[in-house]
Amino acid sequence: MSIMRKFTPIVAAVSLSLSATPAMADAITLGSGDVGTSFSLNFNGFADGTVINNLAAMATFTLQAVTGSSYTFAYTITNSTGSPLTSRVSSFGFNTDPNISSASSTGAFSYTTLNSSYPNGIGAIDVCFKDAKTGACSGGGSGGLTTGQTGTGTFTLNFSQPLSELTLSDFFVRYQSITGAGNVTSASGAGTLTSSGGSTSTSSGGTSVPEPGMLGLFGAALIGVGLMRRRRKAPLAA
Repeated sequence: MSIMRKFTPIVAAVSLSLSATPAMADAITLGSGDVGTSFSLNFNGFADGTVINNLAAMATFTLQAVTGSSYTFAYTITNSTGSPLTSRVSSFGFNTDPNISSASSTGAFSYTTLNSSYPNGIGAIDVCFKDAKTGACSGGGSGGLTTGQTGTGTFTLNFSQPLSELTLSDFFVRYQSITGAGNVTSASGAGTLTSSGGSTSTSSGGTSVPEPGMLGLFGAALIGVGLMRRRRKAPLAA
């Protein structure tokens, strides 16, 4: 069996891991001194590991108040899906550090769920804000924002004790009622920061970028193949 035939299963396994793992989105850290700060994100859209062109949304969050162990934000969400697609944005959500203890919201997304699962390979998420009273972040009901619509409101995040700073990360939206994308009728989207006034950090946004750990595994496999080739050639040279 040749070196490449031995190596093929490794390549296949690594490639599968790269394509199946959604990359996390950007993060922002805010404290009581950042009241009035706004940050904006653009969201893509993906289903079954594939990015869907023209499926998109935008969001702006503004820190309005920090009171005791609570942070209150104003939000503006726009469904910016482009032709020939149409969609309905039915929820948005993100992770928090430290862990959130409760939340409430008003406006276009006035229902809240903690520690639920987001579809399309995202998995557990700390909090989401929805258009309908359902038991999960995956969606439901018939409200939300249709193509071209903008919704506003506020949400409050509560924690078990006062914080010196709060980090929000891994921003997502949920699309439903999709038309024009073949058999795809629902999808999720990952957010990338476009502007902010707080402390930000950027990881690989979207779903098409391999995670750094997987890239390291792939590189190690290639180095291993090179070493095996050198060892096979050594007896011939002697």
